[in-house]
Amino acid sequence: MADDGSHCYELVADCRLRAAADLFAHTWDPVVLAALRAGPCRRRDLRAAIGGISDKVLTDTLRRLLANGLVDRRAHAEAPPRVEYALTALGRSLVEGPMAALGQWVTEHGDELLEAQEAQEAQATKAR
Repeated sequence: MADDGSHCYELVADCRLRAAADLFAHTWDPVVLAALRAGPCRRRDLRAAIGGISDKVLTDTLRRLLANGLVDRRAHAEAPPRVEYALTALGRSLVEGPMAALGQWVTEHGDELLEAQEAQEAQATKAR
């Protein structure tokens, strides 16, 4: 593959880049993935650990993550029934790879990012 930008075109043309970007398009997806990094977790414990997430949003998020192969749902044959969610190998590779890199980047550049956003907002307010 030549280094003439064609690689970027190939990623966009076959939707791999968009599919990967969609993993971060939903606010709660990365949060739930990060919460599962410590290991398998029951739904109610997951909701308590995250805080601020509604039951419906957690349900939708878990379904989306299951559909993307990032999370596994394990039902244990017990009374009362017990269901746990855990990262799959694919999910762990996302959490420990790109998400960890993004976390490092935010640690290093988060203040700059917020300052730039605030400056832009101040400029837009001033222009009104």
